[in-house]
Amino acid sequence: MFSKFHNRQKGFTLIELMIVVVIIGILAALAIPRFMTATTKSKQSECKQVLKQIYTMERTYRQANSTYWGQGVTADSLVANQGNLATIGIEIPDGAKYLYNVTVATAAALTVTATATGLDDDASNDVWQIDQDGVLQCTTDDAIL
Repeated sequence: MFSKFHNRQKGFTLIELMIVVVIIGILAALAIPRFMTATTKSKQSECKQVLKQIYTMERTYRQANSTYWGQGVTADSLVANQGNLATIGIEIPDGAKYLYNVTVATAAALTVTATATGLDDDASNDVWQIDQDGVLQCTTDDAIL
């Protein structure tokens, strides 16, 4: 009688394996969107740091020259060549996710806009702005769309 129980095959049934696969699928469905949002937010932190750096250097430039840097420089040349920001000590890395555009309306009015397309798999743009008062705001948040 003891030998009958000893010869039992060990392993998992198909039902047990299917339950494990379903549980893993549910966990993945919950985790992937959160991971994508966290990735987008980390890219946004790069943008915020660069915008604050541009703001600080613009304020320094204005103290010395009574105007913000970029007045009289066309927006197209800034967009086409972000190396122009090197004039005020800002270097935008080659792999930057955002395109930075400085708009100087008057000697005392400044707006710096950062735009990124395709931070994640949707088609919406992520747009951040900082003004002459240092107010940083997100006009279009790609992390919540």
